[in-house]
Amino acid sequence: MPKKRLSKKTKNIIHSLIFFTSTLAIIICLIIYLWVYTEIDQTLLSIEIHNATAREIKNEINELQSEVESLNRADVIAKKAQNELNMVFTEPETVRVLTSARVKKHL
Repeated sequence: MPKKRLSKKTKNIIHSLIFFTSTLAIIICLIIYLWVYTEIDQTLLSIEIHNATAREIKNEINELQSEVESLNRADVIAKKAQNELNMVFTEPETVRVLTSARVKKHL
């Protein structure tokens, strides 16, 4: 059986369809590539912003911890009590404990 030859018109239509589909496929691939690229870029930017915010918050926490530690010192507490609350310190009382032998002598 002899093969039927395709006419020039049919060949041109097939070539045109192949060109159209390949061009369309390339354009679709470029659009998908650009979409993925922009999504990745936005995600990286968002990650950088979150990291910067986390570093800022960590720095604030360290500053607050340092301030709390400095305020917990006894001399700072005493100074604040005297200056802001007008508290006065009394002289410490000495308590003497007598042993049982000394108690008998005093009695």
